Amino acid sequence: MNSKVYVIAWILGLLFYFLDYVVRSAPAVMIPQLAQTFQVSAVGLVSIVGTYYITYSTISLVAGLALDKFGAKYSLFSGTLILGIGCLLFVISSHYAGTAGRLLQGAGCAFAFPGCVYLASKGFSAKSLATAIGFTQCIGMLGGSAGQFVVGPLIANGLAPKSFWIAAGILTVVIAIALFFIIPENKNQKIQQVTNTHKAGLLEPYKIVFSNPQSWLCGIISGLLFAPTTIFAMTWGVAIFQQDKAFSFHEATIASAMIPMGWVFGCPLLGYITDKIGKRKPVLIGGAAIMILTILQILFLPGLCSTYVSNFIFGIASGAAMIPYSVIKESNPDEVKGSATGAINFITFGVTTLLSPIFSRLFGKEAAHDMDKNAHFSSTEFFWIAGIFLAIILSLLLKETGQGKKEQLTSN
Repeated sequence: MNSKVYVIAWILGLLFYFLDYVVRSAPAVMIPQLAQTFQVSAVGLVSIVGTYYITYSTISLVAGLALDKFGAKYSLFSGTLILGIGCLLFVISSHYAGTAGRLLQGAGCAFAFPGCVYLASKGFSAKSLATAIGFTQCIGMLGGSAGQFVVGPLIANGLAPKSFWIAAGILTVVIAIALFFIIPENKNQKIQQVTNTHKAGLLEPYKIVFSNPQSWLCGIISGLLFAPTTIFAMTWGVAIFQQDKAFSFHEATIASAMIPMGWVFGCPLLGYITDKIGKRKPVLIGGAAIMILTILQILFLPGLCSTYVSNFIFGIASGAAMIPYSVIKESNPDEVKGSATGAINFITFGVTTLLSPIFSRLFGKEAAHDMDKNAHFSSTEFFWIAGIFLAIILSLLLKETGQGKKEQLTSN
């Protein structure tokens, strides 16, 4: 009965995660309007938008620790409420309000995925956990796609960005209240944590996770595979497709949104495959390889299929970025599950935080200048190929943690 309650709570948590991605991707379709609101250039606006990943990555550590120490009830309520406040700050016409709002959005959203994974680990068996995690990310990416597919046309048809942010803020606060009343309070965990506090330091879970080299490999690999979606598709994609490929705003929005839409199908699909075959590494490396092949097709065989289809296939394959989330949980003790998820979020989006300004400086400013558009577009794509190839090399160093590996060892 208790597991069913956690499944219901997990479903509600998915709404929080859906809004996380709507808020994360929506600025990409309103860059000119937000730049005017905050009185900055387009590159300056992207810098504000990029601050999301600073707090998202760092607060992920706090989120994981809070989940392990206090459970999901208060952690998810706090995160959702912070996100709502961050959305409402985007209504104020000030550079400082925009930066503060985006920082709060990142901080609040840092609780979404670890919270959902925590609830899933309580409600689902180990055999179906990767599938549940994949479906969780599927819902998130559905939100990311909606942030472009749905919000983009609304903005093009005259919806004021401030109206969007007010609605997003109010809806998020309502969900925060619902989460508080529906998520069960784990009293046993509370008693256990009070007792354990005297036995181990507050940061002991992270000492365990970060002392494990496999944790670092999982985070870096996931970050390298995630970056093309978070930095390109959800931030620069619309602008670059318009400027380099001469797409209309509508076409550029669809082209960018097809990548997170691919994640909607790819995350649960690849999660199911890894659970089915009982191995993580073959699916992880295979997905990354398909990502590279898809980019090469766009560059050298563009007539083979449309950019929409290619980006959708790329999105499906990039669902492999979620596989390390299962690996890190299986590579660390059960008592640090929340911290393990917080740690991989910290490393994953730490990679995004580092790569985002590099990509913006190398390609963002140039995109607005009169230059060889095809050469500029090719350069952006080879940037991502290099990162994905590095992820494949690092994946070879991962230890297999799937059930198939355990069964093989047992039979031997």
